[in-house]
Amino acid sequence: MSPLKSFASDNYAGVLPEIMEALHQANYAHDRAYGADEITQHAIELFKQVFDANVDVYFVFNGTGANILSISAATQSYNSVLCADISHIYNDESSAPETFTGCRFFPLKSNNSGKLEAAVIQERLIRKGDVHYPQTKLISLTQSTEYGTVYRPDEIKEISKLAKEHDCFLHVDGSRFFNAAASLDCDLRDISTYVGVDILSLGGTKAGMMYGEAVVVFNKKLSEHIAYKQKQLIQLASKTRFIAAQFDAMLRNELWRTSANHANAMAQLLYSELSKYPKITVTRPVEANVVFAEMPADWIPQLQEKFPFYVWKENTNEVRLMCAFDTNEGDIQAFSNAISAYSGII
Repeated sequence: MSPLKSFASDNYAGVLPEIMEALHQANYAHDRAYGADEITQHAIELFKQVFDANVDVYFVFNGTGANILSISAATQSYNSVLCADISHIYNDESSAPETFTGCRFFPLKSNNSGKLEAAVIQERLIRKGDVHYPQTKLISLTQSTEYGTVYRPDEIKEISKLAKEHDCFLHVDGSRFFNAAASLDCDLRDISTYVGVDILSLGGTKAGMMYGEAVVVFNKKLSEHIAYKQKQLIQLASKTRFIAAQFDAMLRNELWRTSANHANAMAQLLYSELSKYPKITVTRPVEANVVFAEMPADWIPQLQEKFPFYVWKENTNEVRLMCAFDTNEGDIQAFSNAISAYSGII
């Protein structure tokens, strides 16, 4: 089988060698189930150190499960959730969030960088106490955003302050949270614990794990029912240690930063290559591990045959080109060479 390198998603990538070794080490014998094992407990202690907080951690199978569990912990079925109009929870998780939480999701207009701004959120924090209106209880941000841009600590803190003023919780969908922290050259705690995040869906799969995500609870008010919600949502793994072991390896010695820095650097290199072509326009700031660009429509299917990627906006031929921990300079040069061939630029 020939190796497939793509720019479609960091989900296409394989598994970091350190993660594979961690899984192997966790496979040594029998151990207690449902998170009662020593590996899981050790990982949770490491989470507390890394986030500099007495966090509760719940390991789940996938990103949709992490988001639904986070939202369920913070809401009742008569509540509403405010999120960006391009957010993953609104556009790419089918109707799962609404189905399992019963909440109304209000998509708010994001700016050109894909971020929610406090002023836009403020306009929808309305009708508190009105029984005819779904009561807003949660604000959800995506970090990094669907456009690969990054919320700075001061931006998160401003939105967190607004949430607290209106008796709301702040959730972060962090499927690429590691890429955001690497981009900002900060610690994980700097864009979570220290800026008022209440609950975080922390992604592992896109960063190089085999599978698994974590729900990190900062606000103890959200811990009362979450363990029962996890079981109810079919996200409690009997062999939890195999998810926990991967996060333990990812957090130890900041493996996450090495992985994310590389993916981010490859996106910068890809941006540099694409900028050579007059018919290609990079449409969004390149801050994490993705490049958005518009290119001639007839190039796209030809390029996709060799390098799978997604068309983000069909009417403008805007494509999304995602880099991963295993993307290398040769992959990007090969992609650039293919563009040269199709464009007639050698």
